[in-house]
Amino acid sequence: MSEAETLCAQALRQHQAGQLEAAERLYGQVLQAEPGHFGAHHMLGVLRHQQGRNDEALALLAALVAEYPQAVEALSNYAAVLKSTGRTQEALTVYEQALRLQPDHAGALNGRGAILLDANRYDEALADYDAALAAQPDFAIALANRGRALQFLGRFDEARADLMRALALAPENAGVCLDYAETTTMMPGDPVLARLEALAARGDLPVTERIQIEFALGKAHADRKDERRCFAHLLRGNALKRTQLAYDEAQNARLFARIRAVFTPELLRGKEDGGAPSRRPIFILGMMRSGSTLVEQILASHPAVHGAGELPAFIRIASGAVAYPEGVAALDGMSLRELAARYDDELMRLAPQAARVTDKMPSNFFWAGLIHLAFPHAAIIHTVRDPLDTCLSCFSKLFIEDHPYAYDLGELGRFYKRYENLMAHWHAVLPPGRILDVRYEDVVADLENQARRVVTHCGLDWDERCLAFHRHARPVRTASLAQVRQPIYGTAVGRARAYEAFLGPLKAALSTSGSA
Repeated sequence: MSEAETLCAQALRQHQAGQLEAAERLYGQVLQAEPGHFGAHHMLGVLRHQQGRNDEALALLAALVAEYPQAVEALSNYAAVLKSTGRTQEALTVYEQALRLQPDHAGALNGRGAILLDANRYDEALADYDAALAAQPDFAIALANRGRALQFLGRFDEARADLMRALALAPENAGVCLDYAETTTMMPGDPVLARLEALAARGDLPVTERIQIEFALGKAHADRKDERRCFAHLLRGNALKRTQLAYDEAQNARLFARIRAVFTPELLRGKEDGGAPSRRPIFILGMMRSGSTLVEQILASHPAVHGAGELPAFIRIASGAVAYPEGVAALDGMSLRELAARYDDELMRLAPQAARVTDKMPSNFFWAGLIHLAFPHAAIIHTVRDPLDTCLSCFSKLFIEDHPYAYDLGELGRFYKRYENLMAHWHAVLPPGRILDVRYEDVVADLENQARRVVTHCGLDWDERCLAFHRHARPVRTASLAQVRQPIYGTAVGRARAYEAFLGPLKAALSTSGSA
């Protein structure tokens, strides 16, 4: 064995043991001695991805697969980095390329399954996970991913079984530990809790894994009603996550102010007859963790309604049509109807038989004025929950989506105030009753009357099935996926009271005007 091969083997052992800095040095030595060494080049790209240095990882792996287009493992890893950076279609193309070369490549099947799952193609995703596990039965990540898919489908017993098998195979995998914590009530004596504590005590975990462990421990100690230890872990996890995010709070504040400045009563009156007549969309918007999933599940239980979840479609289409918000002033009736038609066509393709389709993208609250102009007859529902409860619930979650304001208590509270002020603005400038506020606490206290309000606002006849929302078997992808499979309960109301001693920065931010 050559010196380069010996060094590369040592680097790989260090890499597999989680000793990333040591592995990085050794890969560098290999490449100094032999610049074209395939294995060191490949694994250094993988390591860069693990370090969060994705631009470098992409450059390394793109160059490698260009030179070695038949290298299936490198193609699969390149696709994984593409997916993690939001280049989903490119990732899918590369996974397909790898699978044409090797149809039973477990990593590529698992990666393609993840993309299909993100596209709500559940049966196809499960088929890919099953194929990956047929090829590699001890593939812990594929087991965990299949468990996640089964959770979305409400098949919780099967999901937990997959997660337990994944944990047995990969007891130190932080992502699997977090998935397990999120789906299980972890009481004293749970063996995974001790494992999490041991992982947290290690000083050699990559930052992304440390974040997952801290959030998992936060959930575990919340289950045990140990608020002090829970919050200590949440603070550490959120602080670490915040270091990975670029968030310009001043720019965010300016966006809120610009939206309010553009959408004046005069602008809205001048365009009020320009939109499309369609009533198909039902927009459910508001802060994350404010009860929107519950409201959507109630509506999706109605036979005339298809629950589509969080759709990026309106934001994508509107962003391509107008420089928001200032460009709205130049939109004429034809432009508004074209925008509406493109969105409505997507809903039609998604659920051709449904009279109504819900779009539960919370951040559509930024766009409520344009939604009103494009769809003047479509229902808009704003879900509201106690501010402290809402923000604590956000702070307790490691979101898959991009919510960079959510990982610092002060930034989170100030964002909430800006959102609150913007919603007050929409109520002031849009026609009375245009937006229906639905308070989470009111739904919990009086389900039937609140459900009737919601159904009536959507222009639908009442249906008793809306009260049995927890029996509806549609896929649910949000952080509330387990809760909406249960009958109504009130234990989440007032959740923040037990944590008030730790929420000083949040309470201070919530007491501001929200203008800065």
